[in-house]
Amino acid sequence: MRILVYGAGVIGANLAADLYASGKLVTLLARGEWAETLERGGLVIDPIFSLRKRQYRIPVIRELKPDDIYDVIFVVMRYTQLEQVVPILAGNDSKNIVFVGNNLSAEAFAEKLQGHNVLFGFYMAAGRREKDRVVSISLRKITIGQLKGSPSNEALIRDVFEGSRIKATYQPNMGDYLLCHAAFVLPIGFACYFCSGDLKRIKNDRAYLNRIIDANIEGYAAIESAGHEILPASDRDYRSEKYRRLCYRVYKLMCATVIGKVCASDHALNAVEEMTALNEELKAFFDAHQAAYPTYRKLERDAGAYLEKR
Repeated sequence: MRILVYGAGVIGANLAADLYASGKLVTLLARGEWAETLERGGLVIDPIFSLRKRQYRIPVIRELKPDDIYDVIFVVMRYTQLEQVVPILAGNDSKNIVFVGNNLSAEAFAEKLQGHNVLFGFYMAAGRREKDRVVSISLRKITIGQLKGSPSNEALIRDVFEGSRIKATYQPNMGDYLLCHAAFVLPIGFACYFCSGDLKRIKNDRAYLNRIIDANIEGYAAIESAGHEILPASDRDYRSEKYRRLCYRVYKLMCATVIGKVCASDHALNAVEEMTALNEELKAFFDAHQAAYPTYRKLERDAGAYLEKR
């Protein structure tokens, strides 16, 4: 099975490396100086919680030609960059295309790629790209599937990840999964902007950490009231004290350790355009369904000056 990972940022690099290390036939699409670095020295993954770097000699291409066919193409780019890739994908005869990452326009992208089997996924990896390496952490987990009501891709997903070290969770309603994910991560992004990336500044601010949770709960309530599923299913008790306690412990850990920098602030500070676009689309969803989200708005205002500078 031929697999192309279209995009060699942190997530794409980790996905490609994890598939390649499992014996999969992987190609990585990269551009510019980064493509030259990968061709010259290979893909170097520097795991944050390990002293051992790993080097992968993954084949690299710089463009996807119409007649270059893959069994699966994983498109791993920032949300705001996806539109420029759609015409290239539409002109290629590869059948299976998986958009990996934040996405609040999943239905629109599927519509633009009629004739292809369009899936969506979220890969659990984070970090930063440096001049000659990717400093990161990968949990080797992906949630992946199609939009609600589309034909099942469970068998395809099983074939793609069979024998790999990646745990794939099939999700037949990725549209709602991605909607919920945005409602979960955007308040965390606002927190990163509020403290200019130094999350240790708020690690002992109980009131502020609870506002992040309140904003998440407001988002989930709006999503559920609009008739959408709360996903993952483990978040469906989002109104409970158990959920609040878990979130508080996670946020506290993130703020007090390097985990917050790796998993939240590095991305938030380097992807302001993406976070801004997701924020505007999520607010449009809330407004279209007459949802109340005052705590979310307060967090947004507190981070607003930072966003406006970008």
